[in-house]
Amino acid sequence: QSQFVESGGGSVQAGESLRLSCASSGDSSHFDGIGWFRQAPGKEHEGVSCISVSDGRTYYADSVKGRFAISRDNAKNTVALQMNSLKPEDTGVYYCAGCVVLGTRIESLALGRWGQGTQVTVSS
Repeated sequence: QSQFVESGGGSVQAGESLRLSCASSGDSSHFDGIGWFRQAPGKEHEGVSCISVSDGRTYYADSVKGRFAISRDNAKNTVALQMNSLKPEDTGVYYCAGCVVLGTRIESLALGRWGQGTQVTVSS
């Protein structure tokens, strides 16, 4: 079972913004990073963004660079994803999980244990 709870999704028009929030019910310090992943219908989970637990360094998939911004609040044990200039191809269920960056790939440490996620739907 995932220790993360996602919220903030919704249905928007292309070009609009959403802010997702991820709350952790447990200790996240053992992860290299905390990240956001998305799953479009019929597709695998895709790494969107990852923020390092140790130094706050951020990483983004090429498809969202310049539009999305990940941030963390250590005191509240939360991670947010600000999504601007949304596109229809951003549609999917967004999940939060531990992450690690391998080269240019953002990989999850969920080991199949995903939370309920939050639905993001962007219409053109």
